[in-house]
Amino acid sequence: MKDYYQVLGVSRNASDDEIKRAYRRLARKYHPDVNRGDPTAEARFKEINEAYQVLSDKEQRAKYDRFGSEFHRYEQTGFGGVDFSSQTDFADLFETLFGNRRTGGSGFNVRLDGQDVEQPVELTLEEAYHGTQRTLQFANPNGTLRTITVKIPAGIDTGKRVRVPGEGAPGLNGGRRGDLYLVVTVTPHSRFERKAGDLYTTVPVSMYTLLLGGQVQLPLLSGKTLTLTIPPQTQNGRVFRITGQGMPLMHSPQYGDLYVTVSAVLPTNLSPEARRLVEELRRLTGE
Repeated sequence: MKDYYQVLGVSRNASDDEIKRAYRRLARKYHPDVNRGDPTAEARFKEINEAYQVLSDKEQRAKYDRFGSEFHRYEQTGFGGVDFSSQTDFADLFETLFGNRRTGGSGFNVRLDGQDVEQPVELTLEEAYHGTQRTLQFANPNGTLRTITVKIPAGIDTGKRVRVPGEGAPGLNGGRRGDLYLVVTVTPHSRFERKAGDLYTTVPVSMYTLLLGGQVQLPLLSGKTLTLTIPPQTQNGRVFRITGQGMPLMHSPQYGDLYVTVSAVLPTNLSPEARRLVEELRRLTGE
């Protein structure tokens, strides 16, 4: 049996984050698209995916740690729905599932559904806004690779899951195949902060525009540019709410709102004449 921890190059007490980082690093290194024509890289990629599918799932990892090679055999056939409680007689259980090794009986007389599989995916905020897709590769029990393309709907947020029916672990004796779930993480954006369906951003505005009024151009996630009108004598830190310019709401034609905070940009390197005029303005306003 392969040592999944050794395949990923992590210790047996590695954290979930350590396992995820190791998987991403190795998957990039050995991906078939990067190593075209290299059968050793393809085989390594299969091993890495197989190891990550077990170690990234807390329940599967616990069973793998406890039962070793028997659990590996259990996972390869895609068994699901079996209660591995402390009262289970494992000798009887595996004889039922795999047959009596001494007599050579098959013992495959139980219909079992395949297990569901979770796969983490990262999206940019732009991808979450427009909707996107991911092409994923998984190692089958027989060692071949299967490739699937999954559509991810617009408006999806961190923590949401995309269900792909019938793409999980295979069942046994007519049992249905499990489902695949993509677990989404939306990465932070440099200009926009997301809160549910709403977006928040801060735009720099010159002191003169705040005093006299004017317009500010704001690029949006949609690819369009919003013209924000600043009324005269707008205070620094004022928040403008623009309805319908936030994130799309999943499976809905509606959008959240956009909240824009103005941040004053003061002039620097004032000339003597400019300083005199500012002082005159202060005198005239009595401040």
